[in-house]
Amino acid sequence: MLKRVVQARLGFLPVMDREDLVQDILMSLHAARATYDPARPFKPWLMTIAHNRMVDQARRNSRRTANEIAVDEYPADVADADAGAAADRYGDPEELREAIKALPKGQRSAIELLKMREVSLKEASQATGMSISALKVSVHRAIKTLRTSLHG
Repeated sequence: MLKRVVQARLGFLPVMDREDLVQDILMSLHAARATYDPARPFKPWLMTIAHNRMVDQARRNSRRTANEIAVDEYPADVADADAGAAADRYGDPEELREAIKALPKGQRSAIELLKMREVSLKEASQATGMSISALKVSVHRAIKTLRTSLHG
């Protein structure tokens, strides 16, 4: 019965998606079995669960199709031609070192510990005596300052 209902309402879905939906409905039925009142008819209760699962599936399907791009031919390699471009944009490492040296002491130590040495926030907090929140703020401000000084 569920297969027929799903086919009638969501016939546009591939067969495997419809089968998965029927299984999802049955799993929802099993999970909600404690809410069933035996004094009331079973079929309307089942169809309500099925309707809710079908609406969920239709929403998932519409989100998926809205964000997917159909292509006729896949590229030979996955990497984009500009994949390594981000590494080239950073420019002169010496200029970066000088810009870091020009930062205020708290920002400089936060950047050096968290971004260059990649220590955890907890370890950096213990090493500097700054709170974790203060470290996060210092890193944010330091990155903002470095961006403007290097790209400005």
